Formats: sequence, structure tokens, C-alpha cells
Amino acid sequence: MPRKQVTDTGRRQLLQWGAAGVATLVTGGLFGSLILAGDGTAVAAAGLIQTTPGNVALQVYADDGRDLGLQQLPKLVLGDAEWHKRLSPAAFAILRRGNTEPAFSGAHERPAARGIFRCAGCATALYDDATEFDSGTGWPSFWQPISAHNVIELRDTSFGMLRTEIRCARCDGHLGHMFHDGPAPTGLRYCMNSLALRFVPRRAA
Repeated sequence: MPRKQVTDTGRRQLLQWGAAGVATLVTGGLFGSLILAGDGTAVAAAGLIQTTPGNVALQVYADDGRDLGLQQLPKLVLGDAEWHKRLSPAAFAILRRGNTEPAFSGAHERPAARGIFRCAGCATALYDDATEFDSGTGWPSFWQPISAHNVIELRDTSFGMLRTEIRCARCDGHLGHMFHDGPAPTGLRYCMNSLALRFVPRRAA
């Protein structure tokens, strides 16, 4: 499947984010450079991404790509100490604090192997490699999630913009944002943080 490029919209948005987010950039952060808080506040003042206990309906996929159907699974509710055990400091800042990794800093290129991108926090299947495309933005980009059940869309008005935040449906971890400048067939661009994802190569059944 040929790789597709989006228009220069993504690059223009990067410049807009840089201008709009100057007041909320934090120096000396986990990346050793300027860190952008996803909720529009300084990292030190950012609140936790909260998870409400209970069950959630998720579309479950095996590592060989088989769809195991819609299943009721418990929400993953952990405290900071447990999340720190599961995640690197940089991944914690993204998934649990809503930060954004610097563009072109992660493994954003489409993998050579077939496989599934899972949540780095709870292993929920999020994207299939067949829907990834080269957006030119420096972040992994997909034109649709593997299942609408597995992601949450939230209204985000930080930095004076109206965006759609994307979170993992099981652990409420911040993944990135969705924009309406992607390729066919959906016209959508799910712009994700590399550190919020874990790629699992497809294994034979």
C-alpha cells in the first residue's frame, strides 16, 4: 500500500501550536527540552488523567490479528506509583500528564512488518499498521483506529484551538489528537505520540 502525504496543514498547525503555546512551555523537562502540556497548563500544575472504575466494552485483538470480539473488561485504575513502574518517565508524562513528545523524536515511521499498535499503558489494541500513513508531521498518523470502542474522543480547547483529544478507552491514557486533514477513505488524521504506543508484529496463528 503506497504511503500517503497530507497537505501542509500539519506543518502550519505545528507553527500555530508553537506560537499559541509559548506561555505554557516548560523548560528542563523530561525530554531535556521544552515540554508542551496537552491540557494547556504547566506540567508542574497539570492534574492527573483520572480513570473511573468499572467495565468498558473493548474490541479485543490477538497478536496474530484475529478479532476476538467485543468484550467487557475492567478499566485499568492505577496510582502514580504503579504507573511509574509500568512506564518510562517520558511515557508517563504523555500518557498520564497529557504531554506531547517533540516532533520526529519517536519511532513514527511505518514498520516493515505487519502488526498492531497497542497502548503502552494497558496493551489495548489501538491501530492496525495498514491504516498508518506518512503525514509529514513527525508523529505516527493513522486514518482510523482499529475500533471506535477502543478510543475515547474528548473536546480540547487548549492553546486557543478546538481539537479532539484521543485517549485509550481502557486506561484513559492520553494518546494524541485527531484532525480532519487526513487521506481517504476517512479524511481523518489520528496524530499519536510514539511513546504512547507499542508496536506488536503480527504473529502466525
